[in-house]
Amino acid sequence: MSAGVGVDLENLWIRFGDFVAVRDANVHIKGGDFFSFLGPSGCGKTTILRAVSGFLEPSEGNVLIGGNNMKGIGPNKRPTALIFQNLALFPLMKVWENITFSMEIAGASARERRKRADELLDMIALPGQGDKLPSELSGGQRQRVAIARALCAEPDVLLLDEPLSALDLKLRQHMRTELREIQKRVGITFIYITHDQGEALTMSDDIAVMRAGVIDQIADGKTIYNDPATAFAASFVGENNVFRGKVIDVKDKHVLIRTNRSGDLLSRISTANQGKMKVGDEAMMFIRPEALSLAPTGTQGDHFVTAKVNHEEFEGNSFNIFMEGDGGKELKVAIPNHGQSFDDHSGQDMTLEYDVNNAVAVPAGELAAE
Repeated sequence: MSAGVGVDLENLWIRFGDFVAVRDANVHIKGGDFFSFLGPSGCGKTTILRAVSGFLEPSEGNVLIGGNNMKGIGPNKRPTALIFQNLALFPLMKVWENITFSMEIAGASARERRKRADELLDMIALPGQGDKLPSELSGGQRQRVAIARALCAEPDVLLLDEPLSALDLKLRQHMRTELREIQKRVGITFIYITHDQGEALTMSDDIAVMRAGVIDQIADGKTIYNDPATAFAASFVGENNVFRGKVIDVKDKHVLIRTNRSGDLLSRISTANQGKMKVGDEAMMFIRPEALSLAPTGTQGDHFVTAKVNHEEFEGNSFNIFMEGDGGKELKVAIPNHGQSFDDHSGQDMTLEYDVNNAVAVPAGELAAE
């Protein structure tokens, strides 16, 4: 099985009539990486996957696999295998026959096929399950069989289109770990499509955040969470509190924003926007709920926020406080539960403090839908 084959998208445009599904995408996926395209439904991520697999010809631009241009090369001739949301296992074939179907097509003997199936069943942690029918397996086990079947074709790149979406939450979380482990064992490039940020953050080496056919940011999960490039990336990945306003001062890598309702607040500028934000610009500042802490009521300054408490929720590991926020959106703060008593503050003013380096400012832009 080949390992370490990279994929490049160069100035990729995909149009359907007047509709632009993918706009000038430029992506470098390193060989052997687990790479995810993350975004809401209809953002173009599955369209990109179809272009890589060969089921769709780009309107403009190129798809390169292992440095080779795939223009004019159909899906059956590309070094890729695709796993759909619908696993499409053959219900009347045994598990080992499903896994080695590509070998049967190529004329391999039953003995060769059985040997390869047993190797792959070991790899996906389902030893001894080869003689079962797919209907006798759990959803997670069927998922692994679909992966083994794709790997049996010995692709350089495995393409996965939201393969965990039909599973329940606990199984999905378990399968994330399984999938990443399988990818590490086989060492080939995985390209994964998802709208689930938890899947992308836990499994991926790098993530492309997509919005309406455009790639907003490509980075590892920690960078996208802590240092988003755009308002969309900041609001789509994880919970975030947004403060809107105008830039009134720029101090090296920090910016002072006159917010619409919380006074003048200081924040670091996201790395992608350093040197680009200037006085008078419309801006948005984001602070994660866990980055806010309680401060003495009425304390003022460029890293304090005072607002009225709307309601509170006890979540076990944290006390979540929801306050009057900016532009009709609630401001949320998560206080860790260390066994302390916690009074209800509904209707009261409360002051919060934050470290300016845990706040991030970007140019004003489109937020992800709720």
